Amino acid sequence: MASIEAALADLALQKSPNYTATAKKFNINRSTLSRRHRGITASVKESKQTTSILSNQQEKELIRYINKLTERGIPPPNAMIRVFAYNISGKQPGKNWSYCYDPSLRLSFAWFHPNRA
Repeated sequence: MASIEAALADLALQKSPNYTATAKKFNINRSTLSRRHRGITASVKESKQTTSILSNQQEKELIRYINKLTERGIPPPNAMIRVFAYNISGKQPGKNWSYCYDPSLRLSFAWFHPNRA
């Protein structure tokens, strides 16, 4: 993704943006460059930050709390996890929200580990 950032910086220096030449210079798709430069689309990282209910730090804290409950023998059901998320963010998550975690985060939930009792 560094090449698209460099291409966007190059376009910012141009008086009249030449998407075709800049895309060839940095070996990226011209339409992607054009949409990103005009603000029509955003990077995946930027998009996730604007649409997610919890920030990365809040998600980590929620997972830590869930694992703590699980270690005490009271793993919370999905409905309870949604209530926790609502209390943290003030936004109401959907009924399947807890299944939509990033797979790397999902693996850190204690009750997903098959060898844990």
